[in-house]
Amino acid sequence: MVLSGLKIGCLGGGAMAEALLTGLLNSGIAAANLFVSDVRPERIEYLQRKLGINGVQGNRDLVQELDIVILAVKPQMVEEVLHETGAAFYPGQTLISIAAGIPTAFIEGFLSQPVAVIRVMPNTACLLGAGASALCAGKYAGAEDRERAMAVFSAVGKAVQVSENLMDAVTGLSGSGPAYMFVILEAMADAGVRVGLPRDIALLLSAQTMLGAARMVMETQEHPGRLKNMVTTPGGTAIAGVYALEEGGLRVTLMRAVEDATGRSREMSAGLKTRGEK
Repeated sequence: MVLSGLKIGCLGGGAMAEALLTGLLNSGIAAANLFVSDVRPERIEYLQRKLGINGVQGNRDLVQELDIVILAVKPQMVEEVLHETGAAFYPGQTLISIAAGIPTAFIEGFLSQPVAVIRVMPNTACLLGAGASALCAGKYAGAEDRERAMAVFSAVGKAVQVSENLMDAVTGLSGSGPAYMFVILEAMADAGVRVGLPRDIALLLSAQTMLGAARMVMETQEHPGRLKNMVTTPGGTAIAGVYALEEGGLRVTLMRAVEDATGRSREMSAGLKTRGEK
Protein backbone atom coordinates (compact mmCIF):
# COMPACT_ATOMS: atom_id res chain seq x y z
CA MET A 1 0.00 0.00 0.00
CA VAL A 2 1.38 3.38 -1.06
CA LEU A 3 0.51 5.11 2.22
CA SER A 4 1.41 2.27 4.57
CA GLY A 5 3.46 3.43 7.55
CA LEU A 6 3.46 7.08 6.49
CA LYS A 7 2.49 9.89 8.83
CA ILE A 8 -0.23 12.03 7.25
CA GLY A 9 -1.85 15.18 8.58
CA CYS A 10 -3.95 18.21 7.79
CA LEU A 11 -3.03 21.83 8.36
CA GLY A 12 -6.56 22.95 9.09
CA GLY A 13 -9.34 20.83 10.54
CA GLY A 14 -12.41 21.90 8.60
CA ALA A 15 -15.03 19.75 6.88
CA MET A 16 -12.82 18.70 3.98
CA ALA A 17 -9.97 17.76 6.33
CA GLU A 18 -12.41 15.69 8.37
CA ALA A 19 -13.60 13.95 5.21
CA LEU A 20 -10.05 13.13 4.12
CA LEU A 21 -8.99 11.87 7.53
CA THR A 22 -12.14 9.75 7.76
CA GLY A 23 -11.54 8.32 4.31
CA LEU A 24 -7.95 7.48 5.18
CA LEU A 25 -9.08 5.72 8.35
CA ASN A 26 -11.64 3.73 6.38
CA SER A 27 -8.97 2.77 3.85
CA GLY A 28 -6.91 1.14 6.59
CA ILE A 29 -4.52 3.87 7.72
CA ALA A 30 -3.94 3.62 11.47
CA ALA A 31 -5.26 6.49 13.58
CA ALA A 32 -1.83 6.70 15.21
CA ASN A 33 -0.42 7.83 11.85
CA LEU A 34 -2.98 10.61 11.29
CA PHE A 35 -2.60 14.17 12.60
CA VAL A 36 -4.43 17.49 12.52
CA SER A 37 -3.87 21.08 13.60
CA ASP A 38 -6.32 23.97 13.66
CA VAL A 39 -6.57 27.48 15.09
CA ARG A 40 -9.60 26.31 17.09
CA PRO A 41 -8.61 24.03 19.99
CA GLU A 42 -12.20 22.77 20.21
CA ARG A 43 -12.02 21.57 16.62
CA ILE A 44 -8.84 19.60 17.33
CA GLU A 45 -10.49 18.07 20.40
CA TYR A 46 -13.57 17.14 18.36
CA LEU A 47 -11.53 15.35 15.69
CA GLN A 48 -9.41 13.59 18.30
CA ARG A 49 -12.54 12.38 20.07
CA LYS A 50 -14.44 11.37 16.91
CA LEU A 51 -11.61 9.78 14.89
CA GLY A 52 -9.04 8.87 17.52
CA ILE A 53 -6.29 10.72 15.64
CA ASN A 54 -3.49 12.92 16.96
CA GLY A 55 -4.13 16.61 17.59
CA VAL A 56 -1.24 19.08 17.34
CA GLN A 57 -1.50 22.65 18.60
CA GLY A 58 1.26 24.25 16.51
CA ASN A 59 1.37 24.26 12.71
CA ARG A 60 5.17 24.09 12.58
CA ASP A 61 5.17 21.18 15.02
CA LEU A 62 2.68 19.36 12.81
CA VAL A 63 4.75 19.86 9.65
CA GLN A 64 7.87 18.48 11.27
CA GLU A 65 6.02 15.27 12.23
CA LEU A 66 4.73 14.28 8.81
CA ASP A 67 5.55 12.52 5.55
CA ILE A 68 2.45 13.94 3.84
CA VAL A 69 1.11 17.39 4.75
CA ILE A 70 -2.34 18.36 3.47
CA LEU A 71 -2.78 22.12 3.32
CA ALA A 72 -6.51 22.30 4.08
CA VAL A 73 -7.08 25.97 4.87
CA LYS A 74 -9.15 28.54 2.99
CA PRO A 75 -7.33 30.14 0.03
CA GLN A 76 -7.13 33.52 1.76
CA MET A 77 -5.27 31.87 4.66
CA VAL A 78 -2.63 30.08 2.58
CA GLU A 79 -0.05 32.88 2.58
CA GLU A 80 -0.29 33.38 6.35
CA VAL A 81 0.06 29.66 7.08
CA LEU A 82 2.98 29.23 4.67
CA HIS A 83 4.78 32.24 6.16
CA GLU A 84 4.54 30.44 9.49
CA THR A 85 5.47 26.95 8.31
CA GLY A 86 7.51 27.31 5.11
CA ALA A 87 10.91 26.87 6.77
CA ALA A 88 9.73 23.68 8.53
CA PHE A 89 9.19 21.66 5.34
CA TYR A 90 12.00 19.41 4.17
CA PRO A 91 12.86 17.32 1.07
CA GLY A 92 11.18 13.93 1.01
CA GLN A 93 7.86 15.29 2.22
CA THR A 94 4.80 15.61 0.00
CA LEU A 95 2.83 18.83 0.46
CA ILE A 96 -0.71 18.51 -0.91
CA SER A 97 -2.76 21.70 -1.25
CA ILE A 98 -6.54 21.70 -1.64
CA ALA A 99 -6.75 25.51 -1.59
CA ALA A 100 -8.76 26.45 -4.67
CA GLY A 101 -6.98 28.56 -7.28
CA ILE A 102 -3.54 28.56 -5.63
CA PRO A 103 -0.79 27.57 -8.12
CA THR A 104 1.99 25.19 -7.11
CA ALA A 105 4.62 27.85 -7.91
CA PHE A 106 2.99 30.23 -5.43
CA ILE A 107 3.28 27.62 -2.68
CA GLU A 108 6.84 26.67 -3.63
CA GLY A 109 7.85 30.29 -3.25
CA PHE A 110 7.31 30.09 0.51
CA LEU A 111 9.33 26.91 1.07
CA SER A 112 12.97 27.23 2.06
CA GLN A 113 13.91 23.86 0.49
CA PRO A 114 12.87 21.94 -2.65
CA VAL A 115 9.73 20.14 -1.51
CA ALA A 116 7.23 18.22 -3.63
CA VAL A 117 3.98 20.16 -4.00
CA ILE A 118 0.79 18.60 -5.33
CA ARG A 119 -2.22 20.79 -6.07
CA VAL A 120 -5.65 19.15 -5.85
CA MET A 121 -9.12 20.36 -6.80
CA PRO A 122 -11.61 18.17 -4.92
CA ASN A 123 -15.35 18.74 -4.65
CA THR A 124 -17.84 18.64 -1.83
CA ALA A 125 -18.93 15.05 -2.46
CA CYS A 126 -15.65 14.00 -0.82
CA LEU A 127 -17.61 14.52 2.40
CA LEU A 128 -19.56 11.36 1.49
CA GLY A 129 -16.70 9.41 -0.04
CA ALA A 130 -18.02 10.15 -3.54
CA GLY A 131 -15.77 13.02 -4.54
CA ALA A 132 -14.31 13.90 -7.91
CA SER A 133 -10.74 15.20 -7.55
CA ALA A 134 -8.05 16.20 -10.02
CA LEU A 135 -4.41 16.74 -9.14
CA CYS A 136 -1.33 18.23 -10.74
CA ALA A 137 2.30 18.20 -9.70
CA GLY A 138 4.72 21.01 -8.93
CA LYS A 139 8.27 21.12 -10.27
CA TYR A 140 9.82 19.06 -7.46
CA ALA A 141 7.10 16.38 -7.33
CA GLY A 142 7.92 12.96 -8.70
CA ALA A 143 5.98 9.78 -9.43
CA GLU A 144 5.97 8.71 -5.78
CA ASP A 145 4.45 12.03 -4.70
CA ARG A 146 1.73 11.76 -7.33
CA GLU A 147 0.99 8.20 -6.22
CA ARG A 148 0.68 9.36 -2.62
CA ALA A 149 -1.80 12.08 -3.57
CA MET A 150 -3.79 9.71 -5.77
CA ALA A 151 -4.03 7.26 -2.87
CA VAL A 152 -5.23 9.97 -0.47
CA PHE A 153 -8.00 11.20 -2.75
CA SER A 154 -8.98 7.76 -4.00
CA ALA A 155 -9.95 7.14 -0.36
CA VAL A 156 -12.77 9.69 -0.75
CA GLY A 157 -13.92 9.09 -4.32
CA LYS A 158 -12.40 9.15 -7.80
CA ALA A 159 -9.15 10.95 -8.61
CA VAL A 160 -7.37 11.79 -11.86
CA GLN A 161 -4.12 13.50 -12.85
CA VAL A 162 -3.99 16.52 -15.17
CA SER A 163 -1.47 19.18 -16.12
CA GLU A 164 -1.65 22.39 -14.10
CA ASN A 165 -2.89 24.46 -17.04
CA LEU A 166 -6.11 22.40 -16.90
CA MET A 167 -6.85 23.00 -13.22
CA ASP A 168 -9.08 26.00 -13.92
CA ALA A 169 -11.13 23.81 -16.27
CA VAL A 170 -11.39 21.19 -13.51
CA THR A 171 -12.61 23.92 -11.15
CA GLY A 172 -15.26 24.97 -13.66
CA LEU A 173 -16.41 21.39 -14.27
CA SER A 174 -16.18 19.09 -11.24
CA GLY A 175 -15.16 21.65 -8.60
CA SER A 176 -18.22 23.80 -9.24
CA GLY A 177 -20.29 20.99 -10.75
CA PRO A 178 -22.20 19.97 -7.62
CA ALA A 179 -23.89 23.39 -7.66
CA TYR A 180 -25.13 22.76 -11.22
CA MET A 181 -26.43 19.33 -10.24
CA PHE A 182 -28.28 20.79 -7.24
CA VAL A 183 -29.97 23.36 -9.49
CA ILE A 184 -31.05 20.63 -11.93
CA LEU A 185 -32.20 18.41 -9.08
CA GLU A 186 -34.24 21.21 -7.50
CA ALA A 187 -35.83 22.02 -10.86
CA MET A 188 -36.78 18.38 -11.43
CA ALA A 189 -38.36 18.17 -7.98
CA ASP A 190 -40.27 21.42 -8.57
CA ALA A 191 -41.50 19.99 -11.88
CA GLY A 192 -42.70 16.89 -10.07
CA VAL A 193 -44.66 19.08 -7.66
CA ARG A 194 -46.12 21.00 -10.59
CA VAL A 195 -47.51 17.82 -12.13
CA GLY A 196 -49.02 16.71 -8.84
CA LEU A 197 -46.44 14.81 -6.77
CA PRO A 198 -45.90 15.55 -3.06
CA ARG A 199 -42.62 17.46 -2.64
CA ASP A 200 -40.85 14.81 -0.55
CA ILE A 201 -41.64 12.12 -3.09
CA ALA A 202 -40.69 14.35 -6.02
CA LEU A 203 -37.32 15.14 -4.42
CA LEU A 204 -36.59 11.51 -3.57
CA LEU A 205 -37.44 10.30 -7.07
CA SER A 206 -35.40 13.10 -8.66
CA ALA A 207 -32.32 12.49 -6.50
CA GLN A 208 -32.42 8.72 -6.98
CA THR A 209 -32.85 9.20 -10.73
CA MET A 210 -29.77 11.43 -10.87
CA LEU A 211 -27.78 8.98 -8.76
CA GLY A 212 -28.86 6.02 -10.86
CA ALA A 213 -28.04 7.75 -14.14
CA ALA A 214 -24.55 8.62 -12.88
CA ARG A 215 -23.96 5.05 -11.75
CA MET A 216 -25.04 3.72 -15.14
CA VAL A 217 -22.42 5.88 -16.86
CA MET A 218 -19.70 4.90 -14.39
CA GLU A 219 -20.45 1.19 -14.24
CA THR A 220 -21.39 0.44 -17.85
CA GLN A 221 -18.73 2.73 -19.37
CA GLU A 222 -21.26 3.50 -22.10
CA HIS A 223 -21.42 6.94 -23.72
CA PRO A 224 -24.24 8.96 -22.10
CA GLY A 225 -25.71 9.60 -25.55
CA ARG A 226 -26.11 5.86 -26.07
CA LEU A 227 -27.72 5.45 -22.65
CA LYS A 228 -30.10 8.31 -23.47
CA ASN A 229 -31.05 6.57 -26.72
CA MET A 230 -31.87 3.41 -24.78
CA VAL A 231 -34.48 5.35 -22.76
CA THR A 232 -36.04 7.36 -25.61
CA THR A 233 -38.42 5.07 -27.51
CA PRO A 234 -40.09 6.35 -30.72
CA GLY A 235 -42.98 8.68 -29.98
CA GLY A 236 -42.59 8.09 -26.23
CA THR A 237 -42.50 10.23 -23.12
CA ALA A 238 -38.73 10.49 -22.70
CA ILE A 239 -38.10 11.84 -26.21
CA ALA A 240 -40.84 14.42 -25.63
CA GLY A 241 -39.00 15.55 -22.50
CA VAL A 242 -35.61 15.56 -24.24
CA TYR A 243 -37.07 17.69 -27.04
CA ALA A 244 -38.20 20.24 -24.44
CA LEU A 245 -34.69 20.30 -22.92
CA GLU A 246 -33.12 20.88 -26.33
CA GLU A 247 -35.66 23.56 -27.19
CA GLY A 248 -34.88 25.31 -23.90
CA GLY A 249 -31.14 25.24 -24.56
CA LEU A 250 -30.20 23.18 -21.51
CA ARG A 251 -27.15 21.64 -23.17
CA VAL A 252 -25.68 25.01 -24.22
CA THR A 253 -26.55 26.58 -20.86
CA LEU A 254 -24.64 23.88 -18.97
CA MET A 255 -21.67 24.21 -21.31
CA ARG A 256 -21.68 27.96 -20.76
CA ALA A 257 -21.83 27.48 -16.98
CA VAL A 258 -18.67 25.37 -17.06
CA GLU A 259 -16.97 27.86 -19.40
CA ASP A 260 -17.88 30.87 -17.25
CA ALA A 261 -16.80 29.17 -14.03
CA THR A 262 -13.50 28.21 -15.68
CA GLY A 263 -12.98 31.80 -16.74
CA ARG A 264 -13.64 33.05 -13.23
CA SER A 265 -11.14 30.56 -11.84
CA ARG A 266 -8.53 31.85 -14.31
CA GLU A 267 -9.19 35.41 -13.21
CA MET A 268 -8.71 34.48 -9.57
CA SER A 269 -5.50 32.54 -10.26
CA ALA A 270 -4.11 35.37 -12.37
CA GLY A 271 -4.20 37.64 -9.32
CA LEU A 272 -1.57 35.55 -7.59
CA LYS A 273 2.14 35.81 -8.17
CA THR A 274 4.94 33.59 -7.01
CA ARG A 275 6.93 34.94 -4.12
CA GLY A 276 9.88 35.56 -6.37
CA GLU A 277 7.81 37.87 -8.59
CA LYS A 278 6.70 40.14 -5.78
